[in-house]
Amino acid sequence: MRHSLSEIRHNQAGFEALVCLDAQTKDCFLDDITIDMNTTSWFDADVCAAFGALLYRLGQRLNTITLANIRPDVENILSKNGFLSHYGRENVPDRWGTTISYQRLDVKDDRYFAGYIETKLIQRPEMPAMSPGLLKKFRESIFEICSNAVLHSRTEMGIFSCGQFFPKRNTLDFTVTDLGIGIRQNVKENTGLDLTPEGAIAWATQGCNTTKRGQIPGGLGLKLLGEFIDLNGGRIQIVSDAGYWQREDGKTITTRLSQPFPGTVVSLEINTADTKSYALSSELSEANIF
Repeated sequence: MRHSLSEIRHNQAGFEALVCLDAQTKDCFLDDITIDMNTTSWFDADVCAAFGALLYRLGQRLNTITLANIRPDVENILSKNGFLSHYGRENVPDRWGTTISYQRLDVKDDRYFAGYIETKLIQRPEMPAMSPGLLKKFRESIFEICSNAVLHSRTEMGIFSCGQFFPKRNTLDFTVTDLGIGIRQNVKENTGLDLTPEGAIAWATQGCNTTKRGQIPGGLGLKLLGEFIDLNGGRIQIVSDAGYWQREDGKTITTRLSQPFPGTVVSLEINTADTKSYALSSELSEANIF
């Protein structure tokens, strides 16, 4: 089988291209799959998290995957973050330190993932300034997204993540992907709500909503990140099943992709040109208010 891949950008069209790839190859077993990247004129590196998840699933079905005709500039990007090392190519040194390396982590590698998030994302010099309290909450929010990938999705294939700093765009992009049951199915099983794919994502982003049981809190991770992104001028995107959800400039867009994604993708875009400092309202003293 041969599939021609269009350009992959950090937007709805990029995710649409990936779900079309999955739809064409989802029934392949013991097959030779060639993904022709001759027309892939650009590839936003953080989307390797979602692309790599789909290719990993194909590999688990004993398919042989070949990435063919990769353009030199795209190959350079995907070699710097370590993605192409999984497909027979050597890494290229990241001399400018702009990449957050592509990783597939086992669901039991929570300690390693915590260190990866801390050193590769939280401590990056491009991150906006945050108070100790907000930084702690921000860190917890990222970890909650990843724990949700394990607790909620019931994935057995691990968690995939990747990121990229784009100095010319003034953006720091970071994406996490799982291959679990998806938000819609999880909400239905745990609450009885039979929502549309995009409706289920919208429901899950509300701080008061959670499918966790007992004393375990939930739902706060995406809510806090959404509020931070609004102030920062960045963007957050979520893809799950055939649902696509985006929040940018304080506005939310929900729509339907042509095909379902076999899991969930959470993608953050942080505005690194933002020079404001951030704190929790509970941390503000009277001196800060006036």
